[in-house]
Amino acid sequence: MYRPEQVVELRAPGYPRGHATTAGYFDDSDKLANNALELSGNAAGLYVTLNEINPALLARVSNRTGPCVKQTTSDADVLRRRWLPFDFDAKRPGGVPSTDEEHEAALWRARECRRWLREQAWPKPIVADSGNGAHLLYHIELPNDEPSKSLVERCLRGIAFRFGGIAS
Repeated sequence: MYRPEQVVELRAPGYPRGHATTAGYFDDSDKLANNALELSGNAAGLYVTLNEINPALLARVSNRTGPCVKQTTSDADVLRRRWLPFDFDAKRPGGVPSTDEEHEAALWRARECRRWLREQAWPKPIVADSGNGAHLLYHIELPNDEPSKSLVERCLRGIAFRFGGIAS
């Protein structure tokens, strides 16, 4: 998913306590994986940046995570859009896990979306089960500018209209 030595942010919102965020920046994939493993049993959720970010961010917290990080990656820190993410989840209150039926419905919507997009000549995506739903990640190569942002937003809205229950 990443180019060699690309800088990636790992983030655990709400960890170690309510309004704190544990985060760090990595250009070493082994250290990224080890830190993610350490956090995975403790944090409610882990996230990584999908798109290429400014490598200067590595200076914030380098190849490790730190608790109570005040600054994390913003839209302005994204250099290029490399992934178009579709996130299929059940509609439910935040912090409430999906039921088995809701989870299966989200997986079904993702499969149907993937099938339909394939019929439209889209490439194969990376498919992942998020635990509550599903992700489809399509590789793209776009600059981080207003026309690209508008294109991505229109695409997400169109897919959400057709298949429902997705966010980005």
